[in-house]
Amino acid sequence: MSTPATLMPATKSGVALESLPPPIQKLDVAVYSFPDLTGQNKPNENFAEYSRALTQGGAQLLTDVLTKAGNGDWFNVVERTDLQSLLQERQIIQNTRSAVYGAKAGGIPPLRFAGVLLDGGIIGYDSNETTGGIGANYLGIGGNTQYRKDIVTVSLRAVSVSTGRVLASVSTTKTIYSVQLQGSAFRFVGVDQLLQIEGGITRNAPTTLGVQEGIQLAVYSLIFEGVRNGLWQFRDAAAGAAFMRYLDEHQRAMTYKLDANGRPIGPAVAVPAASAAQPAVEAASQPIVVKDRPKSS
Repeated sequence: MSTPATLMPATKSGVALESLPPPIQKLDVAVYSFPDLTGQNKPNENFAEYSRALTQGGAQLLTDVLTKAGNGDWFNVVERTDLQSLLQERQIIQNTRSAVYGAKAGGIPPLRFAGVLLDGGIIGYDSNETTGGIGANYLGIGGNTQYRKDIVTVSLRAVSVSTGRVLASVSTTKTIYSVQLQGSAFRFVGVDQLLQIEGGITRNAPTTLGVQEGIQLAVYSLIFEGVRNGLWQFRDAAAGAAFMRYLDEHQRAMTYKLDANGRPIGPAVAVPAASAAQPAVEAASQPIVVKDRPKSS
């Protein structure tokens, strides 16, 4: 029995990224690779696993996320992940034109180049960071539940192609939960009659979806780092300022008040509703090559 294929589910970070106001002009970016730098295999308590714990398609996920930022208004992503295949296909086209038209064969348009190189990777995977559970049994009937928490860390940076300077760099983490629920019954229902029933279910959050959400948040944060550093700007200044205030307030909210023993007791500031700080803006953008600008004072 199988279920029909579906698109990857939407995430909170993905929805926030798609709702960004557009920039003054689109940014031409290239992604060569986004590797799994952890080198970890799938955790298994019984035997050694040789399958990787995390997806090896980070570059594909990053490209997909970039094309959807601001509903497609933020980035022009040029193909560099499989550049050799692209160049080979262009060579085939050129050779075919020369064979058919001879000296009259015209050249094909040049490849689009990028002003910003996006680089990084999956830099951390902490499995079983937290484990726990609870259970109860009475007269042979009972149940228990267990959980496990894993953490994935993603790093992303924007590099100027013209100078090689790192324009902005961010790191994000995503928590992945796994839960197991079991129940059983074991008792005599007669002199020589034994009742034994067992059942259970395990839910493992997809690690690929966790990596995708970490990348979405990294792109979201990288855009705001660039705005702060004066590298690019929102087309609607008012909407951009509202988004910046909203993000700053949420970052301040991550600073917790501490009690006398140094334990967190609550956020330092209240977080306003998202609707008040995220106006909807619709506009078109034109492609450009980002210039390397020094950080404004």
